[in-house]
Amino acid sequence: MNNPAALSPGDPIRRVAFLGLGVMGHPMAGHLAKAGLDVTVYNRTWTKAEQWVSEYGGRAARTSREAVDGADLVLACVGNDDDLRSVTLGDEGAFAGMSQGTVFVDHTTASANVARELAEIAGKQELHFIDAPVSGGQAGAQNGTLTIMCGGDARAFERASATLDHYAAAVTLIGPVGAGQLAKMVNQICIAGMVQGLSEAINFGERAGLDMRLVLDVIGKGAAASWQMENRGLTMIEGKFDYGFAVDWMRKDLGFCLDEAKRNGASLPVTALVDQFYGDVQALGGTRYDTSSLIWRLRKLRPEG
Repeated sequence: MNNPAALSPGDPIRRVAFLGLGVMGHPMAGHLAKAGLDVTVYNRTWTKAEQWVSEYGGRAARTSREAVDGADLVLACVGNDDDLRSVTLGDEGAFAGMSQGTVFVDHTTASANVARELAEIAGKQELHFIDAPVSGGQAGAQNGTLTIMCGGDARAFERASATLDHYAAAVTLIGPVGAGQLAKMVNQICIAGMVQGLSEAINFGERAGLDMRLVLDVIGKGAAASWQMENRGLTMIEGKFDYGFAVDWMRKDLGFCLDEAKRNGASLPVTALVDQFYGDVQALGGTRYDTSSLIWRLRKLRPEG
């Protein structure tokens, strides 16, 4: 058994475990298999694990503990704080089966508090924990172009980062444990404001009788340009909202932002308002629409005439 203090980043990563095979985890784990790593997967729904193995090879395990047995690196991408606790803690959790000195990388968008909580537990068991939420959505996971924001020990990060490169365009250590989740909150705050602004702009232009395809093409070459405009502007005009990151998930993320702001004293008036608007989308039946559906809310609620 290795002591975490003596962690050697130079040891090769050959065997990995990946916990959680949703719309993000499934392709992320697939990139590892394509890179030639020996991958064992676990998913709460067994049929998804079987499907992954039929597509990529490797092995499926019935429990998190079984999946991590012998793994050089453990990665996870699940739904929320409670899901993360369920795959890490307890007799059948990952921490119970990991060898001392092994790094656990969590790609879940969760709270900074749960990252710190699990890092403390992991440390007592001589394990390493990195919170590493991702940005780039389902397309980024499928194309291997995610942006990964990490919090944790520098040597543990160095140990894991080359493996994360298999499904990322950028992998960056932001700071200590929890910093990755806090950086993801900054990301979501930015997105919320930009999508609402773009929604209002398109809705305004439509009401003014403008050809919004032409308008976006023009202003997209200037200071108003953004990733959201380039990638979601036309689909918003067309009323298509099936591009991966669901409103339910965004509200979960914005909840983390608002809770953290209460603790650190930050003022988030726009974020709080947009969170309410996403609540309207949910109430209107758009819970599984993607985040650009804020414009759908404006169209549904606007007076006719």
